[in-house]
Amino acid sequence: MPANLPDFRKLVINVYEKLDGAIHTIISAHNDKDPEPSLNSLSNQQAAEVKRFFMRDYDVVLGMLERRMDRQPSTNSQVRKTIAELLRKAGRQPAPIHKALMRLADRGGVTTIITTNFDLLLQRAVPGTPKIKIPTYALGAIPRPGRSIDFSGVLHIHGALERDEDRYSDLIVTDHDFGEFYLRRRSVPDFIYDAARLFHLVLIGYSANDPPMRYLLNAVAADGVRFDDLKERFTFVGLDKPDPIADEDWKGRGITPISYDSKNHHAILLKTLQRWAVLSAVNGNIKLVDNEIKRIVKKNRSLTTDSDRDLFDHLIRRSSDSERVRLSSYAAKCGADNGWLDAIIAVCAEKMRGVSL
Repeated sequence: MPANLPDFRKLVINVYEKLDGAIHTIISAHNDKDPEPSLNSLSNQQAAEVKRFFMRDYDVVLGMLERRMDRQPSTNSQVRKTIAELLRKAGRQPAPIHKALMRLADRGGVTTIITTNFDLLLQRAVPGTPKIKIPTYALGAIPRPGRSIDFSGVLHIHGALERDEDRYSDLIVTDHDFGEFYLRRRSVPDFIYDAARLFHLVLIGYSANDPPMRYLLNAVAADGVRFDDLKERFTFVGLDKPDPIADEDWKGRGITPISYDSKNHHAILLKTLQRWAVLSAVNGNIKLVDNEIKRIVKKNRSLTTDSDRDLFDHLIRRSSDSERVRLSSYAAKCGADNGWLDAIIAVCAEKMRGVSL
């Protein structure tokens, strides 16, 4: 949305603006607090679509519209052409959050990120673009998850817009599409299962009620019962105020929530991702890491904040052996008390216990 792209709800409204003005007039003027408007002027099919819209079943709405206008799904349907045209027109330049995400997607030698977006803004957000070309894969062309360099690129699990504006790719946008790729072919759930067994997945930019997320969460939660080697999954959750019930909703779906204050258009999320990126172990700023170590150890460990203790331990834990030696020496030169040095020893002991196990 910071790149002027619509969310799912707004996309549906924009599609109706192009294809069905009568329905657009009703749904664009309605909000959740309003009573349901009269639908007497609409056909039964149109009225059914509006009711589904009010229920927030946006994938179902687009499926119903496509079947009404085109009779059956196809890459050349009016609905899909309209979606592609709207997204190409709206999203021209990547936003700062795209750039932060692509820095975090750098695994050292390869860049890997999974997206449900159709646009190609992540590719354009890579430092050095257009000199550096990041491969793009969609749907069946996505490489199988693995730790090799072959598992790389921007992986569009719901399809990607063609670079050629005269062509239209398969896009997962309707209820039939989700049924096809999540239930019948199982290509998306199987991909997520494999990735979750190799990596800690972090979800950004979703609510638990987004249609794509409902399908995905149900698939992941079911798989957690069958496999005990799935790594912990996380999601950033923007809230107007703390909501323990919403947290439990995510946990019940097999995802650990990281809640944050969503005010000022989720400004703190962008700030967090940017800070995470500059402190990255792969391509972060070493001077900034050293400055953080120096700042943190100015206080005794017992007197500092939990967040600073966690950050210090993380910077040590994620480092190579040689980097740990360097950071330990630097911390000592900066006057670190025995509490910090004991923490370094404890982190190193974690690694030794892991080797013995």
